[in-house]
Amino acid sequence: MTPPAAGPASARRTSATFTAPSFGSVHNRPSGPAGSVRRCRCGVLHDQDDAALGTPLNPDTYDYEAAVLWNAHAGPLWRRFSTYLRREVAKRAGLSQRTFRKHARVSFAKVAEYQKRGAVHFHAVIRIDGPEGGDTPPPAWATADLLTDAIRAAAAHVRVDGPAIEGRARTFTFGRQLDVRTFRSADFDGGQELTERAVASYIAKYATKGAETATGALDRPLKFLAELAQFDITDHARRLIRTAWTLGARKDLEDLRLRAWAHMLGFRGHFSTKSRRYSTTLGALRTARAEWRRARATTATEGDTGTTLVLSHWAFAGTGLSSAEAWLAASLEPAPGTEGEPTCTRVATS
Repeated sequence: MTPPAAGPASARRTSATFTAPSFGSVHNRPSGPAGSVRRCRCGVLHDQDDAALGTPLNPDTYDYEAAVLWNAHAGPLWRRFSTYLRREVAKRAGLSQRTFRKHARVSFAKVAEYQKRGAVHFHAVIRIDGPEGGDTPPPAWATADLLTDAIRAAAAHVRVDGPAIEGRARTFTFGRQLDVRTFRSADFDGGQELTERAVASYIAKYATKGAETATGALDRPLKFLAELAQFDITDHARRLIRTAWTLGARKDLEDLRLRAWAHMLGFRGHFSTKSRRYSTTLGALRTARAEWRRARATTATEGDTGTTLVLSHWAFAGTGLSSAEAWLAASLEPAPGTEGEPTCTRVATS
C-alpha cells in the first residue's frame, strides 16, 4: 500500500440521511418525477403546513409499539452501523481492520431529528481522514464513490435485535429511504469554499427540532400519565406517549426507561454526537472556557482598589409568626405538655 496522499476535501466527505422503516401508512406529500407534489393516498393534496401530515391513515392498524421501540433502539442501531461502516470501507480498500487503522480513519458528526410521524432519523456528515484524524490527509483511494458504496452496504446490513413482546420478536433496521450525497462547494450559498464551519452550519440546521416542535409532543418528562390531559397535543403524539408509558411498565423493558423518555417518544439518545477525531472534543471546549473565565477573574482582581461593594444587607423584619404561619400553627394539635405560641424571628434582605 502506498503512503497516504492528499486529495480534495469534498472527495472524502459525504452527507447521509438515515430514516426509520414504515410502521403504517401516514398522510404525506408525495412528489412526482419533476418535483411536483401529488395527492396523498387519502385523496387530499396536503399543504406543507397541514397538521394531518405524518399522522396515520388508519390509527387502529398503525404499529405504535414498533414506532416507540424503534426510537428506543435508534442509538444502538447507529453505533452498530458505525462499526459496520469501518469494516466496509476497509474491505473496499483491500485492507484488514488492523492495517486500515494505520492508513485511514472514518469520522462522523450526526444529529437526530424527528419526522412528523414521530420517528427519529439521523443526518450525518461522514468522511475518511488520515490515520491521525482530520489534521492528516486521507489516502488516495479514499474516494467519494468508495465511501458512498460503503455507507449503503453498512446501512443495508446493520440490525439490532429487540425484545420479544407477546411472542413476537422484533428486529430493528434502517428504512429503505437512504440519501447519500457528496459535499461540493456549490452545496452552500454562493458556492463558497467548503470549510469545516460551513459543514457545521449544515449540521446545525437539523439540530433545532425536538419532539415538541416536529410532532407536537412535549418538551419535558412526565411524572404521571394523567398529566397528558392538560396538554394540547395531537392524538397521534398522545398515543405515542401513552404507548411508551405502557411499555415502560413491563419488567422485561425496564432497561429502556421508556417512562422517563415517553415525552421523547421513546428516544433516549443524544441529539448530537460525533466520533472523537472528527473535531475538537467537548472536554477541550470546557477547558478553554474555564481558562477564559480564570483569565477574566485575574484581570478583574488586578484592577481591584480594595473597596468592598455591598450587594445586599440584613434588616430586622419582626418577631412572631406571619398570618399564614399563625393559621398553620393553630390548625395543628399541640404536642402533650406544650403550651403557648411558637415564636420565631423574621429577617428580610434587600
